[in-house]
Amino acid sequence: MMATKRDYYEVLGVQKNATLDEIKKAYRESALRYHPDRVPHEQKKEAEEKFKEISEAYAVLSDSNKRALYDQYGHAGIDQKYAYEDIFKGADFSSVFQDLGDFGVGGGLFEEIFGDLGFDIFGERQGRRSSGSRRRGRDLQISVDITLEEAASGTEKTITIPRYETCSVCSGSGAKPGTKRITCPQCKGSGRTVVSSGFFQLAQTCSRCGGEGSAIQSPCPQCHGEGKTKVTGKIKVKIPAGVDAGSNLRVRGEGEAGTASRGDLYVVIEVKPHPLFQRHNNDIVTEIDISLAKAILGGEIEVPTLNGKVSMKIPQGTQSGKIFRLREKGIPDLHGRGIGDELVRVNVQIPTRLSAEQRKLIEEFARLSGEENNKESFTDKIKRSFR
Repeated sequence: MMATKRDYYEVLGVQKNATLDEIKKAYRESALRYHPDRVPHEQKKEAEEKFKEISEAYAVLSDSNKRALYDQYGHAGIDQKYAYEDIFKGADFSSVFQDLGDFGVGGGLFEEIFGDLGFDIFGERQGRRSSGSRRRGRDLQISVDITLEEAASGTEKTITIPRYETCSVCSGSGAKPGTKRITCPQCKGSGRTVVSSGFFQLAQTCSRCGGEGSAIQSPCPQCHGEGKTKVTGKIKVKIPAGVDAGSNLRVRGEGEAGTASRGDLYVVIEVKPHPLFQRHNNDIVTEIDISLAKAILGGEIEVPTLNGKVSMKIPQGTQSGKIFRLREKGIPDLHGRGIGDELVRVNVQIPTRLSAEQRKLIEEFARLSGEENNKESFTDKIKRSFR
């Protein structure tokens, strides 16, 4: 019994009135999410099935004629008019990924995604090599912790990366030196096997040779036939000024080795919390305590910045909570559009204990200011005003 198909709009996660651009965007996000190299090994089979499902949904919903038929009659209308392979005819899959650039050998990200899945839902393409013969290495991701000062000035970090490299003993062939690979007995050297069920036909990468078309009789003793070994490498990465937590730096060619080209390394930046500053976009914020006398009379104070202390003027009568701006003492913009500021919030410290002389002087000040001490002391009023 054939499993019930899910609604195509539900498969892509779009509304029934979605535009073509919205459908393309939803398909692209799903296609990248279910790429086999982006899921754990135990989830690859499930990811492949999911990919087939979303590709079928996109092929129908991206075609105005097929979509109209589906909207009116559902899956029954599509199945009645089109054979499975015909559903995909006319569907422009390559345009979905064209703005993401070249991501592999011979056909950019489009070829990389569909080739690495190990099956061809569109039928064989003339002159196309088996998907296992030339592959790009896996991309890697690693997190790096830096300080706020390093984020502001830029820095260089030495990163330790565990990754697979081409086996030095067999040069990536997987075969023991002095031996040769033989033609795969399962696919007869084609690298692909075909599964048929009525009109349904699916070409898949050969499970025995992995699409190579050849098999190893005597595996390499170093890599045990894998063609690569796990090593720990060290590289230096330049981190530009202005990066923020979550910034993602791409280092080309520093991922794992592949038979065609190396993958890339993605460095995720994590900025450590700072004891004095908080970052808001390219500005930094700090708080400074000043004395009651300084707030009333004014003067200068020293303020910490990311590049050392600077002098800042406090005007007479400064209120607690007042925020001062130090121009260009913040974080440089990552794209070169200026430098942020430092915002300094002042907190006026009200003395909790007064000597007899201090109290006498404040009471005299209150008297001269016309304050009535019998109801509320001048000191209490000051305390209340800064709460």
